[in-house]
Amino acid sequence: MTSATNQSDETTVLVVDDEQDIADLYSTWLKESYAVRTAYGAGEALEKADEAVDVVLLDRQMPEMTGDEVLERVRERELNCRVVMVTAVDPDFDIVDMPFDDYLTKPVMLDELRDAVERMRTREGYDEKMQDFFALSAKKATLEAQKDPVELRNNEEYERLDEQVEELREEADDTVAEIGETDDFEAIFQEFPGGA
Repeated sequence: MTSATNQSDETTVLVVDDEQDIADLYSTWLKESYAVRTAYGAGEALEKADEAVDVVLLDRQMPEMTGDEVLERVRERELNCRVVMVTAVDPDFDIVDMPFDDYLTKPVMLDELRDAVERMRTREGYDEKMQDFFALSAKKATLEAQKDPVELRNNEEYERLDEQVEELREEADDTVAEIGETDDFEAIFQEFPGGA
């Protein structure tokens, strides 16, 4: 088990998946670059989630407690970490109200996993409004990749999400100017060139 050191630049990633082979694979991929903790279920995840954890990679389908419930518990504790759902569950409109930061659908490749962790690291420096903006934009992009335009237009949750993204986009203009065009910024705005 890799323990966090006092180096301020070290990022601690908690990998949570009840399929041990997958959890071990993700951990192996990441441990060269980050301090990695591995949990093979919800209970272990909640034991290992503490203030030292920066990014949680969280499976949704687990037997003792779902990833959705683990996510709620982590947020209740007010841990200052980013959470990426890494799951075989195709996203539906229920994700709109879930407090995660990004959503990856399995199978996930090495580059996707590393890129997700790097995006989360970049966001650490953003204020709360910008973090909300990027999290909501990720949900919007996830749903747009999964659903057809008619489904999206006819769904109240998506409509509400779209409005929230636009509100935050306007409010965040000043912050965006300060951040400059980071990869994260460019990726989000490529997804929504006109904010539609």
